[in-house]
Amino acid sequence: MTNKQVHVRKDKPTEAQVVEVTPGDLAPEMVRLQIESFAVTSNNVTYAVMGAGFGYWNFFPPAGDDKGQFGIVPMWGHARVSESNHADIPVGERVYGYLPMADMLDVSPGKITPEGFVDLAAHRQEMSPVYNQYARLADDPEHDPAREAERMIFGPLFRTGFLIEDFMRREGWHGAREVILTSASSKTAMGLASVTKANSPEIKRIGLTSEANVDFVEETGLYDKVHTYEEIGTLPLHDCVVVDFAGNGDVLRNVHEHFGEMLKYSCLVGATHVEARSSFDDEGTPPGPKPTLFFAPDHAVAFFKEHGAKEGGEKVAQAWHAFLEDVEGTVEIDRRQGLEAARDTFTAMVEGKVDPAKGIVIEP
Repeated sequence: MTNKQVHVRKDKPTEAQVVEVTPGDLAPEMVRLQIESFAVTSNNVTYAVMGAGFGYWNFFPPAGDDKGQFGIVPMWGHARVSESNHADIPVGERVYGYLPMADMLDVSPGKITPEGFVDLAAHRQEMSPVYNQYARLADDPEHDPAREAERMIFGPLFRTGFLIEDFMRREGWHGAREVILTSASSKTAMGLASVTKANSPEIKRIGLTSEANVDFVEETGLYDKVHTYEEIGTLPLHDCVVVDFAGNGDVLRNVHEHFGEMLKYSCLVGATHVEARSSFDDEGTPPGPKPTLFFAPDHAVAFFKEHGAKEGGEKVAQAWHAFLEDVEGTVEIDRRQGLEAARDTFTAMVEGKVDPAKGIVIEP
């Protein structure tokens, strides 16, 4: 038995290789997960780009990388228990959660409930607990067998958008009347636009995207207006906030320079434009507020602490189902077989060569 893993070069994520390793015997109280499927999205690019600063490379250490040059990018997906040395987790059970770009994963289940468990592996405990939770699909209220692909593609990204809207609404949108979303074709931006449409309808949603993606973004129906990045200097001046999913320093600077003091808050979320993630401060401080990083896991912990697991889960579920209705038919599910396909899809995603109208699911 072998385990294939996709090893990505940390300082150059366009370079990746498929490596075969031989797994050892399963330790006591451990469970081996056979990975069935995962989605590759711009979220995974963010994990790679920000991997060193936020510990994303630490979740799934690659076998045989003595020099630390490579890492395994985390994915969200489904897996089946293929071996179990834990009395409470039977072989054959299916779970959903944070998985490596690989064939299998050994986990150490703890805090077990009918709905899920937490991986108590020592090397994962320093990172946010949000990433260490696995849903047991047989008793998971969010699970819909007909929507597994959508959950992998949109689920984690949607939750980030949900939490951004919740944060902005609690802050009164910082006095703004518009929200400007860069990389408006990204699934996280679509999630934020959907939740804003439902929960903050008084806030106009302005999408910024590349010329090639304008038609797709407009057809989602999630935005009041859609503009290209080249049109930033022509946008009407209103009190606004910007949520930057692109990670493109030049685009964000142009937004700041155009709106100036009318820009009430600048929120940094992702980095989908890897080739242009130049330092925002290279040319001096632009007008407007200092950009502030939004780290979704911290906000998730705070949200569920405030609302509790039951009420918080119901709020997320309600918004999730509304979002699924909003995006129905906007994304074509594209299923691809094997980890070689995963490698090729990921590197194409890093290079910005993946059609946003496709939701790519890998079945190792």
